[in-house]
Amino acid sequence: MPKLLQKLENKSISKAELLKKVEQDFSLLPELLSGVSSSKASVRYGCAGILMDLSEKHPEKLYSHMDFFIALLNSKHRILTWNALAIIANLAKVDKDKKFDAVFDKYYGFLNDEYMVTVANVVGNSSKIALAKPYLIPKITNELLKVENISTTPHLTEECRRVIAEKAIASFDQFYDKIQDKTKIIAFVRKHVNSPRKALKKRAEDFLKKWAK
Repeated sequence: MPKLLQKLENKSISKAELLKKVEQDFSLLPELLSGVSSSKASVRYGCAGILMDLSEKHPEKLYSHMDFFIALLNSKHRILTWNALAIIANLAKVDKDKKFDAVFDKYYGFLNDEYMVTVANVVGNSSKIALAKPYLIPKITNELLKVENISTTPHLTEECRRVIAEKAIASFDQFYDKIQDKTKIIAFVRKHVNSPRKALKKRAEDFLKKWAK
């Protein structure tokens, strides 16, 4: 294991310190990438978390590794899949080769996942993709509207569905002015103004005050 990752494992370096080190020297990036496959959970998730932060701040530095993150969607570790969903969304703004476009269906296929956090990651990151790739907005909008029909599971309760609807409205709010067929969005939001979940009810009310002229 590279020395930096050993330090991360034995906690002689913090994630924040390692993040700063890589920002100062991006030739260390391969060490972080190798750390994602570590058998040590603290190293695995520590590296993935740092890569997620880097993808938000320096997407252009990570873009050459886009295929690595797309492959990570297939990870047996759910947390790494969640990290990959976020990182791929962050890299959309520099995706000159349209690599995201090629995996659009795979990415949005996670809306059918049995775990709330997975679905919520897709929904929550969708506004970043929509703003980076406005030509995909009609497709993204259609996918997000499907959250009305997701099934409950032991890991995705009725309350979880409300959390996901809340995230969908928050995402729509970020790119609503760029959506052509707005009537479907307004209809979707109106369904939640009487939600028993207070945060969802408020999110729906605020959205309608802002956009339903």
